[in-house]
Amino acid sequence: MTARSLWWLKIGRRCVLAVGVVITVLCAGLLLAAIRNDEAITGHLGTATAEVDAVAWDRTIIRFETPDGIVRIPSNGVLYPSGLVAGDLVRVEYDATDPDLARVAGRTATLTLLPLGLTVLVTWLVAGTASWGMRHRLRRAVPAEPEVAVVDDDAPVKSG
Repeated sequence: MTARSLWWLKIGRRCVLAVGVVITVLCAGLLLAAIRNDEAITGHLGTATAEVDAVAWDRTIIRFETPDGIVRIPSNGVLYPSGLVAGDLVRVEYDATDPDLARVAGRTATLTLLPLGLTVLVTWLVAGTASWGMRHRLRRAVPAEPEVAVVDDDAPVKSG
């Protein structure tokens, strides 16, 4: 293996570990954001019955009316929407100071623990395996240091 390919292998290993760290930090950030959203909703709790307008892969759009008679359609959809189908009527909890922040009643950030935990687990299984494999290849490719023989000062040195 050439010195250049060893260098790329070292860089690749560092990149794999860096991607693992970034994904872990992003997952932790998502969990903290979900907890913060739940606290905001709980701190200024409003409840309503909402109709599910649309379900897409990235969001579930709902429509509900606040006590002041205004119909709200949160632009980012509803938090924790699993199992909802267009046309369903569902009880929602929302932040009375910011009705765009709504969640399905009774659902909390604990629902994010399983998907985020699995994401981190799979990430580190893949990154750890790839990193171990690269490290193993690096160790095999780097020649062991030669053994140095100790010679007594009195021993005759042969040349030739």
